[in-house]
Amino acid sequence: MMPTLLHLDSAIADPASRSRILTAECARGWQSRGADFDVVTRDLHLDPPPHLRERSQHWPERLREGEPLDEATDALQRELIAELLAADAVVLGAPMYNYAVPSTLKAWIDLVHVPGITAAFDTPTQPFAGRSALIVTTQGGGPDPVIDAFVSAPLRQLFGGGFGMEVTVVAARRTLVDRIPSLGVVEAEGEFEAALSGAFEWGATVPVGGV
Repeated sequence: MMPTLLHLDSAIADPASRSRILTAECARGWQSRGADFDVVTRDLHLDPPPHLRERSQHWPERLREGEPLDEATDALQRELIAELLAADAVVLGAPMYNYAVPSTLKAWIDLVHVPGITAAFDTPTQPFAGRSALIVTTQGGGPDPVIDAFVSAPLRQLFGGGFGMEVTVVAARRTLVDRIPSLGVVEAEGEFEAALSGAFEWGATVPVGGV
């Protein structure tokens, strides 16, 4: 089977999106490894997943205590989990919007993080363990240790702790420098160039598959 990168974007879909530029650069690095390196793209902004609708979605069937689950809802959840399971590595575009991840990304997380199926709960199940994930995060302001963690920390916990994946973060800050020059034009350009290089390098070199 072809090595597969799951490419997830959640930013507003326009040419100014720095996170989309960076995730695309990661995918370019992945494909530079050869024609058999495949990329599967899911755009959570253009095709937003639904938010949780039923309590039973949060559990595998054996732990639902008889609560029913709508067939269409169950089918979509299974599709998203299968797509993630089929990937050897994942790159996730996670811009900071109002000090949090976009709601479309949170909706996707709620659908794929199912204790007892994709994360340990009543069993030690971690089907994604050992695979690699790149979190690409962008924010308008300058570096701030507290604010920097608003997006990266929960995603590290989800992918690293819950899923058992090997997590790398590439961050680009000062994305509002065009509107707020005092953020530092030179600093913003340097940081974005470093993020571009880091995203490409990760795609071009990350180990394929799990442990």
